[in-house]
Amino acid sequence: MRRSMFDSRRATAPMAKKRARSNLTALRRGCIAVTFLWLCASTYSVAHIGPPYPIMENRKVGPMTVTVWSNPDVGNGSFFVIIDPPQRSTVPADMRVQVAVQPVSGRLPEKAYGAWREKLLDRVEFKTVVPFDKEESWRIRVLISSSQVTGEADTVVEVTPALLGRWDLLFFLLPFLGVGFLWFKAVSTKLKRKRAQVKRSQNSTAL
Repeated sequence: MRRSMFDSRRATAPMAKKRARSNLTALRRGCIAVTFLWLCASTYSVAHIGPPYPIMENRKVGPMTVTVWSNPDVGNGSFFVIIDPPQRSTVPADMRVQVAVQPVSGRLPEKAYGAWREKLLDRVEFKTVVPFDKEESWRIRVLISSSQVTGEADTVVEVTPALLGRWDLLFFLLPFLGVGFLWFKAVSTKLKRKRAQVKRSQNSTAL
């Protein structure tokens, strides 16, 4: 009877060691995952602070209906120009779109930026990225041109500051850090218990 118990303990020790190594591997993978999430969150918070919102809706430019979404932040602001043709018609294949910007104060001359057509199946959308150097009111003009239609629509937007400070980054990272801490604590506790079991098994084997 004693021998069978001794043998079972010897058989349990390698299994406990294997589980401990498995938990350690999981811990390392978890650390890598948390680091990856941290990098993603940092990149996201720097490149894009908020979702785009409509700055023009259902503007008539000739026979076309134009809607523009944007996130005008200091640094780079994205513009999404959606063009809807009339019923039983299509957007011309040679359609070109430009977004022209200028501070309302007139401190800089107007500058136009070409937009590229996105490859979408459900709508015709053009996108461009415009640099903004200062938080203030900017006049936006959207110009469309093709062999069939030419026109423009304009509006004024408030360019907002990009959140790039260390405390802003910490705010974005808090959810990821909280999940990572709880996961790390749970795995560490489980790993300590497994190590204690291995140690007890080794001591029993030695006896």
